[in-house]
Amino acid sequence: MWWKLLILTPVAIYVVIAAIMFFAQTSLLFPAGQVAPAGPPPAGSEALELTAPSGERLVGLHIPPARGQSDLLILGFSGNAWNAAAAAEYLHDLFPDAHVAAFHYRGYMPSGGATQAQALQQDALLIHDFLEARLHPRRTVAIGLSIGSGVAPYLAAHRRLDGLVLVTPLDSLAALAAGHYPWLPVRLLLRHRMEPAADLRQARLPVAIVAAERDQVVPPARTAVLRRAVSGRLVFDRTIARAGHNDIYDRPEFREAMHEALDRVLGSPG
Repeated sequence: MWWKLLILTPVAIYVVIAAIMFFAQTSLLFPAGQVAPAGPPPAGSEALELTAPSGERLVGLHIPPARGQSDLLILGFSGNAWNAAAAAEYLHDLFPDAHVAAFHYRGYMPSGGATQAQALQQDALLIHDFLEARLHPRRTVAIGLSIGSGVAPYLAAHRRLDGLVLVTPLDSLAALAAGHYPWLPVRLLLRHRMEPAADLRQARLPVAIVAAERDQVVPPARTAVLRRAVSGRLVFDRTIARAGHNDIYDRPEFREAMHEALDRVLGSPG
């Protein structure tokens, strides 16, 4: 009997761990409860709200240009632990002469519903159409930050955009998770699907990538696969030296790269 225990005990432990990971994956991928509240919105900003066809309330923030008028809308999709309002403020600080808007993902307060990767992608279409009808921009650029790089390419594959800027981007959520947990059958366990590389093969628009040299969340190999998917439509590609996945935003080189990235996508034919 002892040899059966030697075999069955580690198998049982493995199954328990796999079950825990299966049920915990949503909170691991989308830690909505860990997102810090945003501060007071900038003067002149506008709270936005819309309702998804399934009834969920989606809440966002629109920050108009700091000076005069603009025909450019920057639609931001934030990281999984970043308050969307704070992300909108950050993008407004980078691009003060554009309209900037970002929505809290469903399941992220004050938006309602339960977070699902596929739902976030569908919401992106709804948000885009809502903002286009409200602001009537002549040009729209989507910026995907971290997990937002899994949402923005889906939008680009299903709606007309003038450009796409991806920061620390992934090529496939399943491939990324499998790399972090090679000892688990991730592709069988994963309920959330994002395939940015596949989406970008369908999109026809200029793309910019800004990556971090020391990114341990989205390893460089995953971003390399995305680059190949973009192929000839990659108009700007910059890796910030010595930067990590999270501290990249604090670096002056990143700000410079983002300005150049936007200039390149807007200056390229769609």
